[in-house]
Amino acid sequence: MTTTQPLRIRRFQGQVLSAKTPKTLVVEVARSVEHPKYHKIYTTHRRFHVHDPLGKFRAGDTVEFVACRPISRTKRWLVVYPKS
Repeated sequence: MTTTQPLRIRRFQGQVLSAKTPKTLVVEVARSVEHPKYHKIYTTHRRFHVHDPLGKFRAGDTVEFVACRPISRTKRWLVVYPKS
C-alpha cells in the first residue's frame, strides 16, 4: 500500500528590486534564521528572477510568486496577480 503526498506548491513573497527588463522582475526574499549554536537571529536574503507577463509591478512593490516551468535560463518563477 502506497500513499502519495500532494505536491507542495513553492510560493514566496518578496520586494521588487528591479523592473528594468521587459517582463522580468528581480525580487528579493528575506527570511529570519536562528544560528544553531549561538541562537542569534539574523536575516538572509535571496534573489529570484520572476516572470511578469503584464509588466504591472515596479521597484519597491511587494509581490507573491510561485514556481513554474523554466521560461528562460534564470526565470523559473511566475507572479501571482491579486484577484480584483
